[in-house]
Amino acid sequence: MTTMIFIFLTTAAIASVLAAAAHILPSRSVDSEKTSPYECGFDPLNSARLPFSFRFFLVAILFLLFDLEIALLFPLPAANATTNPSILLPISLIFMIILALGLVFEWINGGLEWAE
Repeated sequence: MTTMIFIFLTTAAIASVLAAAAHILPSRSVDSEKTSPYECGFDPLNSARLPFSFRFFLVAILFLLFDLEIALLFPLPAANATTNPSILLPISLIFMIILALGLVFEWINGGLEWAE
């Protein structure tokens, strides 16, 4: 019981010293850029009713789609060891072809170009 109290008091003392050091030691230079919140590259001091860039949404959705599709490819090596490779290989190739066709489609339509 006394060992637990000693460990608790030691931990509380170390935490208090570290918290005090965190407030005392760093030099604080208050700057309006450093204190303003980061809002996805937008100026938080302007109106919130400004039109939002459609390109931003397009790139974000493309990232989510391709990220999800790549996450679906992760179990393929484990599935190759447990299932019949003659079935898994055509399915994975079809999936990769659909993924590549989607990338080519977006590339041709200019969905990957940020500046117009």
